[in-house]
Amino acid sequence: MSLNFSRIDPIALRIFLSAAQYLSLTKTATEMHMTLSAISKRISDLERQLQCTLFVRLPRGLELTTAGHALVEHAQYVLGAIQRLGVDMNAYALGLKGQVRIWANTSSVIQFLPKDLALFSQEHPDIRLSLEERNSYEIISALTQGQIDIGIFADNAPSGQLEKFFYREDRLVLLSPLHHVLATHSSIDFQEALDYDFVGLSSGASLHARLQEAAERVDKPFRLRVQVNSFDAICRMIEAGLGIGILPIQGVRPEILGTQLCAIELNDSWANRTLWLGTRLSRGLTPEAEKLLDFLKQAHLNASN
Repeated sequence: MSLNFSRIDPIALRIFLSAAQYLSLTKTATEMHMTLSAISKRISDLERQLQCTLFVRLPRGLELTTAGHALVEHAQYVLGAIQRLGVDMNAYALGLKGQVRIWANTSSVIQFLPKDLALFSQEHPDIRLSLEERNSYEIISALTQGQIDIGIFADNAPSGQLEKFFYREDRLVLLSPLHHVLATHSSIDFQEALDYDFVGLSSGASLHARLQEAAERVDKPFRLRVQVNSFDAICRMIEAGLGIGILPIQGVRPEILGTQLCAIELNDSWANRTLWLGTRLSRGLTPEAEKLLDFLKQAHLNASN
């Protein structure tokens, strides 16, 4: 018996995703502002329509089945597409030609994207740009699921079957307080720096993964004392003497270099990074997204002129 997917209600998918997140019908009912019986019926109706069990009902709550796990990804994609449809149609109604959705990692947002997007917007004022700052792993996942048009991510994040294009290169340096014992060094091996406490990004960041992997290669612990969520917070923690850190040199505010922090060159080859532009399938992009992708692919040439 074939399934009629055209009859699947988006509201039912929203209810399902809420239940998959909370694994509780009670919390889902609160989140969706519905009664518990109504939530239970909508999920049962969805299971009957799909002809498979999505949840195992347990005394302590819910547990996703294999089919339920599979539906999470599809439901996120469908609801994301519906949301993008509404945003795009609203943009057209306002006279814009379209919208391009970009997720970019912190390094690109701080170092390169502001100027690049400003120049693009000057040339294409009728194209709306929607930019979110995310970590590289989130960006790759969103590209794979078709949630965004273009992503910018670091070279050490596994990118699977995505199409990749060169965007920029940056250089990682070691940052220390002015009076730290390492402040007299002009350059250093990361292995030597591992004898000291570090301030770094959260575990979900590709930069954190790069440093953790580099420490494992030399069989030394990565002594991460403080974890924060931004480059600026890292700098402030280092200024306060809570440790040393590693950031792209262009991501550090120029006014604090030499006055509050020392930048020390890293001798390790992995300190030179490539930032990639990624798309799910470039030939499937909208004309507006293609224009932005082409512009960003040439941005490094424009910057050197």
